[in-house]
Amino acid sequence: MGKRIGSSLKMQNRHLGAHAVLIVWSLLVLFPLWVMVINSFKDRLSIYNNPFWIPEKWNFANYAMVFRDGDFLNYFKNSFIVVVLSIALVLLFGAMAGYAFANWKGKASRVAFLFMIAGMMLPIKIASIKLLTMVRGLGLLNTIWSLVPIYVAMGLPIAVFVLTEFIREIPGELTEAGIIDGASRSKIFSMIIVPLLRPALATVGIYNLVPFWNDLWFPLIFITDERSKTLLLGVTRLFGQYQTDWSKVLAVLTLSAVPVIVLYLSMSRQFIRGLTAGAVKG
Repeated sequence: MGKRIGSSLKMQNRHLGAHAVLIVWSLLVLFPLWVMVINSFKDRLSIYNNPFWIPEKWNFANYAMVFRDGDFLNYFKNSFIVVVLSIALVLLFGAMAGYAFANWKGKASRVAFLFMIAGMMLPIKIASIKLLTMVRGLGLLNTIWSLVPIYVAMGLPIAVFVLTEFIREIPGELTEAGIIDGASRSKIFSMIIVPLLRPALATVGIYNLVPFWNDLWFPLIFITDERSKTLLLGVTRLFGQYQTDWSKVLAVLTLSAVPVIVLYLSMSRQFIRGLTAGAVKG
């Protein structure tokens, strides 16, 4: 009896330690968001009085300015189009490649798979000059469409890795049953594999959403036209040479964080299932 009580106390202590670490980590993560949101409701000068606490008088003029200025709404639209299209293509190509790698056996398959996931270790930014030359050659410079192939290339390695490992865990009897019923490979993929991939697709989508949405490097290189600027690139308009209105900057950044937060909250269950089911088992 004493041993059971002792073991249960040890387990409780471990759980308390784990919860304490998670609470501290959550506070560290949420603190910058707290500072960003509360300061977006202050005027330019009151930020410096107490930047870590709620404002004495809530100021909504910063958000009114964002919606009144048509350029920022255009920046939102550009970012939304680029990110949604890029993630859709990453999920499509990643699922197709993952299905192929999961069923293609042999040495050539392993070499091709390793070559594909090597992109996870090599940052694409090291090829910025060559990419700029390619984008100019394709006639996509100064358009939002110049970002789509870059983002697809950025997201494919992790998509192929996660989806391949997830598909390998799907029982082969399901595919065999489809073949016995006379289904083609494409029908098996669309009717059997894709519905089972939803948790992994949610994982890949959320994983790629943040770097795509928050990217400033490639828009800064490829786009100078005001009509084609993305959200974060448009925010740089608010940075003055001698002073910056941080309250308006934080208002734009707060609005830019809303789509990411909403998508994560709506797909968090699928995201966690994808991480624990497919991405961890490889």
